Amino acid sequence: MSPRDSQCALPHLPPPFDKLPPLTETMAQHQRISLPAKLINGGIAGMVGVTCVFPIDLAKTRLQNQRSGQQVYKNMLDCLIKTVKSEGYFGMYRGAAVNLTLVTPEKAIKLAANDFFRHQLSKDGGRLTVLKEMLSGCGAGMCQVIITTPMEMLKIQLQDAGRLAAQQRLIPSMAPALKLGAVLSRSYNTNPAPHVVRVSAMQITRELLQTKGVPGLYRGLGATLMRDMPFSMVYFPLFAHLHQLGRHSPEDPAVPFYWSFVSGCLAGSIAAVTVSPCDVVKTRLQSLKKGANEETYNGVVDCIRKILRKEGPGAFLKGASCRALVIAPLFGIAQVVYFVGVGEFLLGYTPQSICSS
Repeated sequence: MSPRDSQCALPHLPPPFDKLPPLTETMAQHQRISLPAKLINGGIAGMVGVTCVFPIDLAKTRLQNQRSGQQVYKNMLDCLIKTVKSEGYFGMYRGAAVNLTLVTPEKAIKLAANDFFRHQLSKDGGRLTVLKEMLSGCGAGMCQVIITTPMEMLKIQLQDAGRLAAQQRLIPSMAPALKLGAVLSRSYNTNPAPHVVRVSAMQITRELLQTKGVPGLYRGLGATLMRDMPFSMVYFPLFAHLHQLGRHSPEDPAVPFYWSFVSGCLAGSIAAVTVSPCDVVKTRLQSLKKGANEETYNGVVDCIRKILRKEGPGAFLKGASCRALVIAPLFGIAQVVYFVGVGEFLLGYTPQSICSS
């Protein structure tokens, strides 16, 4: 529940109305009213955040997918420079349309689900323990994968195409093998021909549905759960406690908007680095296109075993700094939008109007 909820002061009612339980009714009404606002907040935060940090996310995906001995990029900055040189400025935003389309329901589900579970676990009127906060975050992580898995699946194919193209230019003999149909083959036609057919997310979706069915869009679901559930278990309790440190006094629960941003950034970066190994496994499993001599994986356990044997433990931290740089501002912006109440403002809701309605 956001800090502004506590600003809702109930008026003194004359008898016999003072015998009614207005607090419960008002809180329930507030929960119903605020749901559309939460959806708007999640959507706005997601779109602004994705637009700001997507190039870093692209670098993260490409760094995670490159194997030892076949490195095209040295680091994040080198990746971004080479991407701009070979693909132009907008090459850094390959796959951004998928994120911008699906990030609204994804972020809305994540934030609203966490609020819902926190509300359910605090019905007894007691203070939420750290364990209950972690359970709330776990529930939010489970809910969001409905959108996150296909979104990441499509985004990774588009983001990683440039890495495979660069790999082919460095080693012309590399001929990536792809088990999907002609559409995906055209999408990764990276020969230096002047007219390269670029594929869209809709074409990839159609190809996956035709060849694999709906489960094709949910490839890597287990790895996504393995990443998002621990992430939310770390992020939400950590954010809640950091956010409380910004209160002026126990009597005044208001927190400055900049403290919401800082709390979101710190909690997001810590949670992102914590689950970075899971993110590497998820990225490898969801990459349909493989470069020359790049192994395929038969599930999470097989992926972990092969990475450990061929690349060592350090491979699980590939792109960790990029992921922290992506998640920190993304969740900082999300929490500012969420706690300031942009959605409530756009819908014309205020704490006073909610209480008086």
